[in-house]
Amino acid sequence: MSDAFTTRVLRVATGSTETVHDLTRECEAFLREAAAGRDGLLNVFVPHATAGIAVLETGAGSDDDLLAVLHTLLPADDRWQHRHGSPGHGRDHVLPALVPPHATLPVVGGKLELGTWQSVCLVDTNVDNPDRQVRLSFLG
Repeated sequence: MSDAFTTRVLRVATGSTETVHDLTRECEAFLREAAAGRDGLLNVFVPHATAGIAVLETGAGSDDDLLAVLHTLLPADDRWQHRHGSPGHGRDHVLPALVPPHATLPVVGGKLELGTWQSVCLVDTNVDNPDRQVRLSFLG
């Protein structure tokens, strides 16, 4: 694999509750090594059918607001055709259509170019799967 492309898999324990897990520090640490001061792109991908990647503000309530909106849009009830797992688990399989399983972000001078209040987050509503993988890939 060339120096222009580097990839790494993170293991993230999301636990048994719905969560918005901030990955920004892990992304920055990866870029310090992988980008080595270069410009390029960071792709963040979660290879799961029931999780997504979002760029949003955390710590001021937006992460909780996102989970509340997802509850409104995707209620955990018996309306879903996909029925294995916890009650309402079918909603988790619809989540990636609203919160995609990937994000591609600019890297300038080896640093992630996020707005002041933006964070890179794993969004996981599937309480049946507490262990996730997130693939970070730098192209530059």
